[in-house]
Amino acid sequence: MRFFTESKWYLAVAFVIYIILKALFASNIASPYIQQIIQYAIIIALASLGLNIIYGFTGQFSLGHAAFYGIGAYTSAYLTKTLGIDNIFYYIPVLMACSVISGFIGLLIGIPILKLKDDFLAIATLGFGTLVRVFFDNSDKISDVLGGSRGFVGIPKITNLELVLFFTLIIIIITRYMINSRFGLFLRCIKDDELAASSIGINTTNMKLLAFTYGCMLAGFGGAFYANLYTFLHPSNFDILKSIDFLIIVIIGGMGNIMGTIFASVIWVGFIEGLRIVLPSEILDIRWVVIPILLIFIMMWRPYGIMVKKPK
Repeated sequence: MRFFTESKWYLAVAFVIYIILKALFASNIASPYIQQIIQYAIIIALASLGLNIIYGFTGQFSLGHAAFYGIGAYTSAYLTKTLGIDNIFYYIPVLMACSVISGFIGLLIGIPILKLKDDFLAIATLGFGTLVRVFFDNSDKISDVLGGSRGFVGIPKITNLELVLFFTLIIIIITRYMINSRFGLFLRCIKDDELAASSIGINTTNMKLLAFTYGCMLAGFGGAFYANLYTFLHPSNFDILKSIDFLIIVIIGGMGNIMGTIFASVIWVGFIEGLRIVLPSEILDIRWVVIPILLIFIMMWRPYGIMVKKPK
C-alpha cells in the first residue's frame, strides 16, 4: 500500500513539473539552450542514481561510472545512426538495449573486480574507465562511423522532455521500491558491515554484483539519452572527470538518498551551466575556482549531504 501511495505522489509531482516545463518551452521563456540543459540535468540525475546504488547504498567505491555512461551513449549513437532510427517508438528498444549492454559489461567486469574493496576497488574501476576512454579514442580503427578522437557525428536527435521525464520517473519508482524491499535492506547491511552481513547468511558477493550491474544499467540508460540529445560524442566526455561529477552529485545529495541525488543533479548542472551563461568568456575558467570553494562550504554546512540529517 505504501508503494502505491508513494508512486501516486511521484506521478503527481512529475506531472506538475512537466506542465511547468512544457509551458516554459512553449512560450519560449526558456531558450533552446536552456531547454537542452534542463533535459541534460534530468539525464545526469538518472545516471547519478545508478552510482548512488553502487556507492551510496552498497558502499562500493567506483570511479568508472562514466565508462558505462559512455558505453550506453556510443551504443545508442551507433544503433540509431546505422539503422536510421528517428522515431520514438523504434528508439525505446534501443534504450533498453543500451541499458542491457552496459549492465552486461558491468556484470562481466564486476565478477573479478568486486572482490576488491575500498581504494583497491576505486583504482580497478578507474583503470576500466581509462581503458574504455582509450577504446573510444581509437574506435575509428574499428569503424569509421565511431569517429575515434575526432568524435562521433551525425547522431539523430530523438531525446525529448517527455521521454526523459517518463523513463526517469519510472526508474525512480522502481529503484525506490527495490531499496525499500528486502534486497535494499541487504545492500544497506553490506554497506554497514559486510562481514556481519555475510555471517547472517546474506550472499554478499551476489548482492554487490547485482547492485553494481543495476547501477551500470542506469548509467547506460542515461548515456543513451545523452547521445541523442546532443547528437555529438567525444571520448573526453567520458573521462575520469565525468566519473568525479557523478561522485560529487551522490555525496552532495546524500549517500543512500534517492531524492537527494535528484536535487543535487539539478543544482550541480544548473550551477555549472549558470556560470557559463553569467561569466564572460574571457574569465569563464574561473568557475573551476568557484566550484571547489562552493563544494568546501557545502561539505562544511551539510557534511552528510543536503538531504540527509546528521546521525545522532
